[in-house]
Amino acid sequence: MANHQKINMDQGWIRKVVTINRISKVVKGGRRMRFSALVVTGNGAGLVGYGHEKAGEVSAAIAKAEKKAMKSLIKISLEGPSIPFSFTSKFGASRILLKPARKGRGLVAAKSVRAVMEAVGVSDVVTKLFGSHNPLNVVKATLLGLSHLSEDRE
Repeated sequence: MANHQKINMDQGWIRKVVTINRISKVVKGGRRMRFSALVVTGNGAGLVGYGHEKAGEVSAAIAKAEKKAMKSLIKISLEGPSIPFSFTSKFGASRILLKPARKGRGLVAAKSVRAVMEAVGVSDVVTKLFGSHNPLNVVKATLLGLSHLSEDRE
């Protein structure tokens, strides 16, 4: 958001923890364990962002990722519970196909895509992943496609 408003997480914001990974770095004294977290945040009405951060504790990694997600919010223009047309999006080796679904069909999506769609506020969509199923690349591909969707409609 350009005007840098302070956003209160208690006011209807959706926070989805997509993945938590344990990572290790080999140092002179042995392995140094840390944690990385991928978090998707949205208001359910078109604002969504993601954050990927690392920390020594799981809760600290989630908090840092959530803070980063709130700084990277993008606006998606939606009309109704689905997307207006089918499209594909690609990031890295991950490719995703998103198709509109009839009302009441629900979200047919992988965990990473489902987190983004719930955070945006889309409830009826069918998706298919091709290529790499790396959660970070899948989230980025989904957000890239949704941001182009907003640009195409203007």
